[in-house]
Amino acid sequence: MADPHILASLSEAQECLQAFLNDDSSLQKIEQFVDLLVKTFPSGHKVYSAGNGGSHCDAMHFAEEWTGRYRKDRKPMPALAFSDPSHITCTANDYGFEHVFERMVDAFGATGDVFLAITTSGNSKNLILAAEAAKRKGMKVIGLLGKNGGAIKDLCDIPIIVPGATSDRIQELHIKIIHVVIECAERRLFPELY
Repeated sequence: MADPHILASLSEAQECLQAFLNDDSSLQKIEQFVDLLVKTFPSGHKVYSAGNGGSHCDAMHFAEEWTGRYRKDRKPMPALAFSDPSHITCTANDYGFEHVFERMVDAFGATGDVFLAITTSGNSKNLILAAEAAKRKGMKVIGLLGKNGGAIKDLCDIPIIVPGATSDRIQELHIKIIHVVIECAERRLFPELY
């Protein structure tokens, strides 16, 4: 018989997913994110992403699915995760860790681009400052957030909030949302692949 903690953990993950599925508002926000990507890429604009820790990995995963491939071969799309370790360590050392993503937004972002901030707490100072910089530049800000959305929620044009008690459960749904968004946007941008 399986360890009861394994079953409990998987059951909790299932409950979190079901709670999210039952929230029509969250599903509509995912659709809005898809709509935005479908407008952004063909218009020549770019999508940037950032996060800390596991969310940093999710930000990189989101970008590489666009620049590489998702399910089938297609042309690469302009998405970039702010993940350069030399930039992060240089900026953290010279200006403070809270500025590492803000300076990337200032360097690369332009009106019409999209910034995806991924944070389970919604209170990461470096993402808040980056979102503020993105808004100043006329970029759209998407938040993949957790709990109550935190301080960054009000800076997001589309805040997608995953309620949950622990960061791991929130991150599990974030990666599911990322995959759903990519698939649905790709279906509309490249219908011949499906």
